[in-house]
Parts: sequence; structure tokens; C-alpha cells
Amino acid sequence: MRILIAPDKFKGSLTAAEAAAAIAEGALRVYPDAVATQFPIADGGEGTLEAAVSAGYEERLNAVVGPILAPVGAAWAIRKNSDAGATAVLETAQASGLAEMEPNPANALRAHSYGCGQLIAAALDAGATEIVLGLGGSAMTDGGSGALRALGLKPLDAAGNVVPLGGGSLADIVALDMSGLDPRLSAVTFRIAVDVQNPLYGPTGAAHVFGPQKGADEDATELLDAGLRNWASVLRESTGRDVNVPGAGAAGGFPASFLAFTNATLEGGFALVAGLTGLAGQLENADLVITGEGSMDSQSLTGKAPIALADAARERGIPVIVVAGRILVTPEELAEHGVVAAAQLLDVAPSVEDAVANAAKYVAWATTQVLEGA
Repeated sequence: MRILIAPDKFKGSLTAAEAAAAIAEGALRVYPDAVATQFPIADGGEGTLEAAVSAGYEERLNAVVGPILAPVGAAWAIRKNSDAGATAVLETAQASGLAEMEPNPANALRAHSYGCGQLIAAALDAGATEIVLGLGGSAMTDGGSGALRALGLKPLDAAGNVVPLGGGSLADIVALDMSGLDPRLSAVTFRIAVDVQNPLYGPTGAAHVFGPQKGADEDATELLDAGLRNWASVLRESTGRDVNVPGAGAAGGFPASFLAFTNATLEGGFALVAGLTGLAGQLENADLVITGEGSMDSQSLTGKAPIALADAARERGIPVIVVAGRILVTPEELAEHGVVAAAQLLDVAPSVEDAVANAAKYVAWATTQVLEGA
């Protein structure tokens, strides 16, 4: 038997790679002679980098400016392509992550994406001809302006001064000095993984929907939204492009700047990562797929990585088993996506706290139990 073990992360407990190892342990107890291929997956947010490295991309580390100026170490990855080019994989969470900042109104206004721009510059220096940007877990609501600042753009106020970094300053921008913008941006292909359809600004935009998660109170949210609205106007005047499109509100509006100044495209996260890592080829060789994540809920059914994988397996006639921290959807809902059996850690762990603290052990146990009963 050939088993493809392809979970997403169990957020707060296990990385996708750690989850895959635990599932493999449990599966091999039942099928000791099986070929168990561990293949961590992601849906374009946090975990995208890990999936790329697991698929053979070379991991690198750069010191960059964090979301509120303190330096952070940010990982990214690159792989040479057969056409002599190279693909780099970056995550906004690595350089400008919410984990690097205390969420409060002042920081919500100050946070910026400058470090992401530094990673893009590092990728360009390394010869990248294609850059994949995974969005998620970001601290900023700056419309990607900080990243462009790191790449040579100068946003100016009415007095001709460069405005401070951060979404709280976007409303003061009246013009752009593009003379120093890195010319390599026009030659590289940008692919941005986006799984939300929020526009840049407005009631369903980046500030109103995601700002409170980053510490913004009502006043800060209004200021950030006004800033993003102004940033879109300045970008349109400077480049002729309308950036207030579905998906532009992801990661604090990060895509907007790259939709304006590069040939960036917005793509569904799972499909993008699956293509980068060669997941389709792995599926072709599988007799059984085991996937999972920390919480299998209604959001999972909207195309998150495990269910998207299950759909792809179902189309090929491959049965799917789910192992998750908790399962909040019905067996019938899972069956519609080709899932033939499922198990949750809460069924084998004595408490939620124990399930989180010893997740690997319980993932292995749950896998063994569900396979024995399937």
C-alpha cells in the first residue's frame, strides 16, 4: 500500500511536518509494509515555507526589520528551475508577523511590511525570476507600502518629506518618488497566494475585517481604512491601476502595492502551493491519502488545504482519511469530499490541554485507531 500523508499544521501544537511524522507512525503500526510518503501541505498562509522546504527548496535566513522596527530573523526558500531561472518562496509572517508585535492600537498604526521588501530584495539578489508570496499571520495594515519602501519607493507628504513607515501614515501621502524603485521588479514574476476575497478598503476591507485582530481599536481602524483608501488613490494616479480588487485586502492590503508596480497575480493558495511542491505527482502514486489539521470546521470546507486535497483525491478515486485536533463538521459533510473515515484527538486524549501538550502522541494513536476501524 502506498499512503500519502499530507496534513496541514495543527496550529499551536504541531507543524505540518511534525503532524505528518506522527500520522506516519500511527499508520505504520497498522500497515508496517506500506510505503508512507510524508508531504506537508499548506493553503498559502503560514506553513507555505515549510511545505516548500519539505519539497526540496533550499531554506535561507536573513536578518530584516520587523513590523515595529526591532530586527527579526526571517526564513525564506529558493529552488533553481529547469529553465535556468529560480523560484523563491516568502511568507509575510516571517518578516512582518503578528507574533513579533504586541497587538494594541499604537502598534496597529505603526506596523509595516518593510522586512518583507528586504526578503524580496534578498530573493532578487539570489537570482529569483519568480517570487511566491504566502500571506497570513501579518502584523501590518500598510497596503504593502513598507515593502516597496525597502525596494526604493519614497512616499511623500505635502511638504515633500518621506512619510513614516506604517499604515497610520498612509493618509498623509500625496505623491510617490519612483526614481529609486528597484528595476528588477518589472522583470520578475510575482505570484501571491490569497484565499480571501476582501477588497483593500471599505466595510469588508483589510482595516475593518482584520485590523482588530492586530490591535486596532475603532479610531485606529478608521484611520487605517482612510489610509488604505488614500494609498489606492495615489497608486492609481501613479500607475493607472485600480488595486481595490477582491483579495487585495489580505495581509493588511499587502497585495495592493504589487498589483500596482509589478505583474503580480493573485492565486488560490492551495492550488499555488500544490503546483510548487509537486503534490499532483504524489497523488498519482497513492492508494490512500491521510490528511488533517488542528480544527476541521466549516471554514475548512471552503477550500482550506486538507479539504482541497481531499477533493483532488476524490477526483482520482483515492479514499481519504482525516485526523484532526477537533472535528466540528458532520461525517456526511466530510463524505461529500471523499473522506471515508475521520478521527479527532479529543476522542483519544483525556482533555483538551493534554491533546495540545502531547499532540504528536495522540495524532499517532488516533491514526492507528481510525485505520483499524476503517
